Amino acid sequence: MKYRQVPTQKERVMRADDFIVSKTDLKGRISYCNRIFVEFSGYSEQELLGAQHNIVRHPDMPRGVFKFLWDTLAQGNECFAYVKNMSKDGGFYWVFANVTPDFDDQGRAQGYFSVRRKPAPGAVSALSDLYRAMLAEEERAGPKDACAASLALLVGALKQKETRYEEFILSV
Repeated sequence: MKYRQVPTQKERVMRADDFIVSKTDLKGRISYCNRIFVEFSGYSEQELLGAQHNIVRHPDMPRGVFKFLWDTLAQGNECFAYVKNMSKDGGFYWVFANVTPDFDDQGRAQGYFSVRRKPAPGAVSALSDLYRAMLAEEERAGPKDACAASLALLVGALKQKETRYEEFILSV
């Protein structure tokens, strides 16, 4: 199932006690979603189950952020990120996401858990400029090299701030 939303300026703001929870398989197909995910995404549970998690990807999100996230998960590590998602009606909502590998009894990843909560307002404004710069770099580099160029810009920004990604993302 493929949806073609047109982004709008309609923002949904998470409540302080909201937690969006989902579980996916190794390929990112949703196998569980809670009612808050259904509410904010605007999709029904039936539309979400089995769909790729990127069903809520907003075009304002740089591909380099997701490359970093997937690379981190592939190493067996959890990843924190601020993400702008798009709901079915084209509206958007910001989340502070924690994505963690789900390991089987033999220690092999069998999927991923993601818990998202309301982001700090200052973090959204701080990251918006960085994300716009990453998107511009992706556009400049072209589709083939977009992820690498965007990720290089992120790494350069972190080096300039003399910090690691985890320290930076948890400090904004």
